[in-house]
Parts: sequence; C-alpha cells; structure tokens
Amino acid sequence: MKGMYTIMLLIVSNIFMTFAWYGHLKLQEMKLISNWPLFAVILFSWGIALAEYSCQIPANRIGFQGNGGPFSLMQLKVIQEVITLIIFTVFTTVLFKGEALQWNHFAAFVCLIAAVYFVFMK
Repeated sequence: MKGMYTIMLLIVSNIFMTFAWYGHLKLQEMKLISNWPLFAVILFSWGIALAEYSCQIPANRIGFQGNGGPFSLMQLKVIQEVITLIIFTVFTTVLFKGEALQWNHFAAFVCLIAAVYFVFMK
C-alpha cells in the first residue's frame, strides 16, 4: 500500500510542479498575467510549488526503504522522472496546441520504460 500512496503523491506533486514551472506560460499566452512583472510570476509559481513540495516530501518519506517503504532512492528517482515526463507530455499536448508528439518522443518513452525495467531489476 505504501507503494501506491507514494506513486499517487508523486503524480499529484508533479501536476503541481508542471503548473508551477510551465503554467505561467499558458496564463501569459491567455493574456491573464501578461502585464505581471517577473518577480510576481516567480512568487505565484512558488505558491504553486509549495503544494508540490507538500506532496513530494511525504511521497519520498513513505516510499523510501529506509523508512519502511518499498523503493530505493534510485527507484524513487526514476519513478518520479517517468511520472514527470508523462504529466508534462499530457500538459503540453493538451494546453499548448502548437506542440505535437513526434516519433523521437515515443522513442524516448521506450527508453524510459527500459530505465524503469533496469532500475527494478535484481
């Protein structure tokens, strides 16, 4: 069960992270914050990032083997990176219409699947 909690928290964390890092670009494109100074955009993103950290830190604590979880540090990191790229891909293709998936993106996903396989291999 700790593994599922960890993965769910990582998914929520990465949704917030993606919005904190890239959501302001969409808001600027929509002319909602186009007049904001960079400092205000940074503070806005930090507020969103606080929610990200509020999920990321517990996910790592719950999932880490040293705390009774099922994952090593390497496994946690690879899981987090795969989740990040999946969420970023969905975010980009849904919200930014000019971005499209290419064959090389799919090839990169195959490499990520291989990375997950290798990091969990005994």
